[in-house]
Amino acid sequence: MSSSPSDPAIVELNPQRAALPDQERLVVAISARALFDLEDSHALFENEGIEAYASYQRSRENQPLEPGMAFPLVKKLLALDALGRPGVPRVEIILLSRNSADTGLRIFNSIERCELGIVRAAFTSGAPVWPYIRPFGAHLFLSANPESVRGSLDNGVAAATLLPARATRPIDTQLRVAFDGDAVIFGDESERISQEDGLEAFARNERAMAETPLSAGPFRGFLHALHQIQEAFPSEESPLRTALVTARSAPAHKRVILTLRHWGVRLDEALFLGGRDKGPFLEAFGADIFFDDSRQNVENAARHVAAGHVPHGVSNPR
Repeated sequence: MSSSPSDPAIVELNPQRAALPDQERLVVAISARALFDLEDSHALFENEGIEAYASYQRSRENQPLEPGMAFPLVKKLLALDALGRPGVPRVEIILLSRNSADTGLRIFNSIERCELGIVRAAFTSGAPVWPYIRPFGAHLFLSANPESVRGSLDNGVAAATLLPARATRPIDTQLRVAFDGDAVIFGDESERISQEDGLEAFARNERAMAETPLSAGPFRGFLHALHQIQEAFPSEESPLRTALVTARSAPAHKRVILTLRHWGVRLDEALFLGGRDKGPFLEAFGADIFFDDSRQNVENAARHVAAGHVPHGVSNPR
């Protein structure tokens, strides 16, 4: 979304909220189009320009927006924060928008109407939002804009492009997050061998390197932040459940398991599917969101659950 040039508006909706060190928080930055269903107005902007868009939003600024694809995820993340359990990192959601603060008033009003505890935001009037992701201390950025997601990943922050859609109804109150492995949690070195030299070479490499931990991928930091929350709860009482859903199969499973053990990270479930379609398994797991570096896998998964494309690694050349 672009607008007439102006300085970005960094907004503190509740300046009384105490600041916490980054290591004591899980911070997720999210774009307005991921949080709310803005596809009609975005299409108007694309077809008729900023003036038509601005007029549209101002005339409807007291009409609440419908929840977007990431809305249930945000609700569950904020519910974790509301538990106030000792030893659990605080959870914070940051809104990043290419709207101006003026045209974004409808977004503010919808946040208030939905009683979302979002207290910080940046409105950039058409400028890129990714430069503000690191200053806010975000562990993850979710957006419908691939360019913004690329900017975030290039600057060392986990990010994924969500396919715009209206929210689906959550199955239960427990937050469930699923990850692909290679090029998401882990680096892409093994995936690179698979694509360049074939599956047999990949299998030989994983057997030979089974005791050598995989390198960290862009989502290792976010996974670690989730693990810190899980550590505060017995597994049977945790409000958060995680899963690895990977195309790997035996014997390539061993290196994954030993890498996670080396990192000291807890994953509740691990599905080694050997190339099977991930969508039905993600639906069975009840994922609130799934992250994968394969655009095809994300599009297939999105028929079942909310899914984010991670444009990283050998599968996503520039």
